[in-house]
Parts: sequence; structure tokens; C-alpha cells
Amino acid sequence: MSQVPTLTLDNGLRMPQLGFGVWQVPDDEATAVVGTALEAGYRSIDTAAIYGNETGTGKALAASGIPRQELFVTTKLWNSAAETWTRESVLREFDASLARLGLDYIDLYLVHWPRAMRDDYLTIVRTFAEIADSGRAKAVGVSNFQPAELERVMAETPVVPAVNQVELHPNFAQAELRALHARHGIVTEAWSPLGQGRGLLEDPTLARIAAKHGRSPAQVVLRWHIQLGNVAIPKSATPSRIRENFDVFGFALDDEDLAAIAGLDNGTRLGPDPAEFDYS
Repeated sequence: MSQVPTLTLDNGLRMPQLGFGVWQVPDDEATAVVGTALEAGYRSIDTAAIYGNETGTGKALAASGIPRQELFVTTKLWNSAAETWTRESVLREFDASLARLGLDYIDLYLVHWPRAMRDDYLTIVRTFAEIADSGRAKAVGVSNFQPAELERVMAETPVVPAVNQVELHPNFAQAELRALHARHGIVTEAWSPLGQGRGLLEDPTLARIAAKHGRSPAQVVLRWHIQLGNVAIPKSATPSRIRENFDVFGFALDDEDLAAIAGLDNGTRLGPDPAEFDYS
């Protein structure tokens, strides 16, 4: 984790602010792609059961020769709409992820979506607390949870989520949600931190700031996340991009840069609305 700054989770565990995401990486390519990321210096890897690449990711971790204590591995429970989740089904799915990854423990285990309309996320979170108590997950948290679900989790379970992983980028900065996280000691983690390559990186404001620092727009956005206090998990399968996205520690954005990037927040959500998401 050398040059990557870390954030301290509510239980004292340290999490790198820059990690590598493997969404949409096929399992038969994950070993090579994750291996490239580890060679570039990443030590935090973010996967999920629904990505279908935990096996390939685990092979890369094993082949890397990097001591387990230097790695930070996140995966997520795909709390599918296909069933109502019980303690037993959550434990079964956790065991399956652990086996696919070939690990004895997970650093961070997340509920992938709230699916509030199904009203079973409290059972899931309570079971996560049991998994954390066993030591098989060093920390537990949630993904895509909104304020109402977070407040309910904290009121009705023993868990304050260590992390909430949500869509977050300059066009969708989630200031209200980040403020709630800060009040409760929840770390904000950004998925699609670069806006999924759907126009954000062509923004002239980012181009101007990038030219000023001799960097790429992607590096500017990742630096913005770090200075904002977020965890970011960029994804790429291209070795040069993987290395470029990691090279964000040799410069800093100034107040003028940060104000200009703040002006890009237009509330544009690219992914599903968590209030409506219930796909199988």
C-alpha cells in the first residue's frame, strides 16, 4: 500500500483510498488484469459475487506473492430478488465467495443493494455482524444505501456500516450523503469514479485543470476523490490505463481547481436509482 493514503474504518482497520475495481472483467481475464493492477502497485481489489470473477481474482491474489496482510479485498453479497434473504442464505453466500476467492477472510464485505422494497436488508446486516464477529470479514458495510436505509440500519441493528459504496463522480458528487457518512464515521467509497467514460473526461474544465498539472483528466478526477476524502476504485483492463490511474500521488489540486470541479455537479446519475433497483 506504500504510497497510497489510507482511511481508518470505524473498527481501526486501514483501507487504501485508491483501489482497483473489476466490474465487467470476465473471469477468464481477471487473473491477468488483477495481476497487472497488483504489479502497478494496487493493494486493494474490489469484486462482487454478481461480477462472476471472484475465482479469477483469487487466482491473481494467490499468484502475486504479496503477503495477505498487505492486501485489502472487498466483495459483495448479491442479495438477489430471487429469494427472501435469511441468516442461513447469507452465510451460504458468504462461504461461497470466500471459497471462490480462495481466502480465509475478507477485508470488507458489502450488501450490494438495499432493495428496500423487499425489506430484508436488516436480516442481512444482522448476519453480517455475526460474520464480522467471527473474524471472517474484518469489516462489513453496504453499497448503494440511501439515508433512510442507513438510518434504519444504525437504529435497528448493531452495525454502523464501515463503508457505503455508491455511485459518485464530479457530475454526481452526493454531498448530502457524504455529510451523513461523515457524521456517523462511515467511509464513502465511489463506484464509477470516472463517470463510466460517458463524457465526463471530455469536459473542458477537467481538460484545463489536467493541462495545468501535466496530467490526464482521469488522473485529475481520481486526485479529486482522494482530496475529498473518498475511496475510489477505477476499473480498466488496459495495462497503460491501469498504471496511469495509479499515478495520482505526485501532484495536488489547489482550491481553484477544487471549486471548478465542484461546479460540475449537475446531479446526473448514470447507474440505477437505488430506490427502484430490484433486478435479479
